[in-house]
Amino acid sequence: MRYEIRVDGHLSETLAEAFPELGHVVMAGQTVLFGPVVDEAQLYGLLARCQSLGLRVVEMRQLPE
Repeated sequence: MRYEIRVDGHLSETLAEAFPELGHVVMAGQTVLFGPVVDEAQLYGLLARCQSLGLRVVEMRQLPE
């Protein structure tokens, strides 16, 4: 499964390095993290990491394969 997680604001390169398993792109005042997610446990781990870093998740969605 591939997912896209949109967070509010522009992530610095240092902060983006907290998500080495995901690619990222900055657009329209948001940062889009994207990439493969193996299972729900990894997905919840990514969301928990966003929360612990103080990131506001705007949208999360599964991408078509």
